[in-house]
Amino acid sequence: MPRRAFFHSTHQIGPVQIGTFRDRHARTRHAAVCTADNCGWSADYATQAAAQLAARSHRCRIA
Repeated sequence: MPRRAFFHSTHQIGPVQIGTFRDRHARTRHAAVCTADNCGWSADYATQAAAQLAARSHRCRIA
């Protein structure tokens, strides 16, 4: 059974929300998730700078 991800720091850049959490190996990770309807894009990053860069360069591919 997977552990729940508890985000202890979140902020938003455009439609993308970035959250900081600890993975199952107790490493700090950063998730970037697009909150636009029907987009479905998300990714995990090791650094917050990488997550922010992805959030700034993300373009939704909604048809």
